[in-house]
Amino acid sequence: IMPAVCCSGTVLAQTEYPNKPIRFLVGVVPGGATDFLARAIGLKLADNLRQQVVIDNRPGANQMIAAEMTAKSPPDGYTIQMVPSGFTINPAIYAKLPFDPVRDFTPICLVANVPNVLVIHPSLPARSVKSLIALVRKNPGQMAYGSSGVGSPSHLAGELFKLLAKIEFTHVPYKGQGQSMIDLIGGHLQLAFPSIPASIPHIKTGKLIALGVTPSQRASALPGIPTIDEAGLTGYEVSGWYGVIGPAKIPKPLLDKINGEINRILQTPETREMLSSQGADPLGGS
Repeated sequence: IMPAVCCSGTVLAQTEYPNKPIRFLVGVVPGGATDFLARAIGLKLADNLRQQVVIDNRPGANQMIAAEMTAKSPPDGYTIQMVPSGFTINPAIYAKLPFDPVRDFTPICLVANVPNVLVIHPSLPARSVKSLIALVRKNPGQMAYGSSGVGSPSHLAGELFKLLAKIEFTHVPYKGQGQSMIDLIGGHLQLAFPSIPASIPHIKTGKLIALGVTPSQRASALPGIPTIDEAGLTGYEVSGWYGVIGPAKIPKPLLDKINGEINRILQTPETREMLSSQGADPLGGS
């Protein structure tokens, strides 16, 4: 009798999920791709599960503040986190982490590939990748670019650009791309390599000038903008993914449920069109 009782209790617990709000952690300030994707998925997740999904922005240390909160949460499906590929770069950047980047988390679902784009303030007298490189060479060390944090794709995209072009400009890390966009538009920075979702509204209004996208292929949301490689910096390529994680040891039935819901959201034409229009290519999967 006991095994049957335990089994029925487990099934009951699973069918009751969720019976309280779900916390969706975001390790950056509002305005960047991580925040955009969390809100897009969280809104649909709330509708599908008929339960509130609370977006909780905990910026700092390239996702690590939010990640530590995720790692210390119970594996009950009520705390999840949207992370960019920069999350997996942290072990190579920081000597000590407040968690084990593999052991302390459960991967839940890939969400999207999101290209980055090289943008400049309109006051700069450059309208191509080659002319920007020439301008920086004439003014070594006098220009600065912003990123969403040390080790983030927007940071490493800038470092690779400097390395291949053999030029020098200053890196200024922020707690999210939203903050760096504000300073770039305000003229406090000269350039940046943000995600397309973080920058496309400003590109469309002319507040920023896009010179090249970072992947090996052009971005569907900015088809008229060349890749940085084809614009003259041979061999340049940076691409990044975004996904959802949770605490370690989420039970498989619960993991399958959350994964299934996110996959269903990503497969709807409405969501795919919305993400694609903002420069995110929907993925999904295990």
